[in-house]
Amino acid sequence: MMTKTFFSILFSLLAIQVWAQPASAQYAPSAEDKALLWTISGNGLEEPSYLYGTIHMIGTEDYFLTEGAKKSFESVKNVAFEIDMEEMTDMSKMMPLMMKAFMAGDTTLSDLLTEEEYALVKEQIEGIGLPMMFAERIKPMFLSAIAGGGEDMLNMQPGGGDSSIKSYEMEFMQMAKARDMEIDGLETAEFQMSLFDSIPYGVQADMLVEAVKAGGEGNEDQFADMVKLYKAQDIFAMQTLMEEDGGIKGYEDLLLVRRNRNWIPVMEEMMAETPTFFAVGAGHLAGDEGVIALLREAGYTLEPVME
Repeated sequence: MMTKTFFSILFSLLAIQVWAQPASAQYAPSAEDKALLWTISGNGLEEPSYLYGTIHMIGTEDYFLTEGAKKSFESVKNVAFEIDMEEMTDMSKMMPLMMKAFMAGDTTLSDLLTEEEYALVKEQIEGIGLPMMFAERIKPMFLSAIAGGGEDMLNMQPGGGDSSIKSYEMEFMQMAKARDMEIDGLETAEFQMSLFDSIPYGVQADMLVEAVKAGGEGNEDQFADMVKLYKAQDIFAMQTLMEEDGGIKGYEDLLLVRRNRNWIPVMEEMMAETPTFFAVGAGHLAGDEGVIALLREAGYTLEPVME
């Protein structure tokens, strides 16, 4: 149970989407560019690479993969995710990371919340099958992601299993293994987890309470809207929807912009070595500080694949 829960906590980091303010509009994709898959060419590349926007958690009945995406995936020998997905199934690497999921010192969740807030969080956390005794020391930001994903996130297994929830990252990883492809990451799981150490526990606790309060019908409606836009491959409208949600309280630069910019030289090195299929959260694609705009700014040609 503990390993399964930690897998869900670590994986849920991928699900947090935040949005940046405009910076260089001339490179950003337009509202007409309704595509999750983009071809990357030019700037000295002998063969094209591909950029694909994922949604980290989606109902099995809503999961789809276009023929264009399948053909692009099959044409390359390397796949790269935000983090190396194989790390998440390697217990020798997961065990040291488990300790990073917990707050430093003797800080507990009850220290950060009022009695009323604690009772609200406790009901939600225990309601999805996570013992409060275990959750008491976990960093609130991780609990926020679990509270948002609910029991489905805790039950999600690598490769999908019998779950009613699928993950594009897990599906692509299984496809890569079947073809004996190289699997890489644009950043490490340890780095992703360290990002939250820059956000004070008190702020994280406020976010947790908000995430719990946002649960229920309203939150489900918003997720349904996001899935609808994702199926329409409308990354521009997805960005607009997430901007209206308010982001992560001023930490957009930390959690999105700097990460996007850090990825560009890593992607350049990978593409120069071998054609690569990059699969990252769709929230990283659009916008003036999105990966599409940043790669174009670096001299690459990115074209949507609408099939």
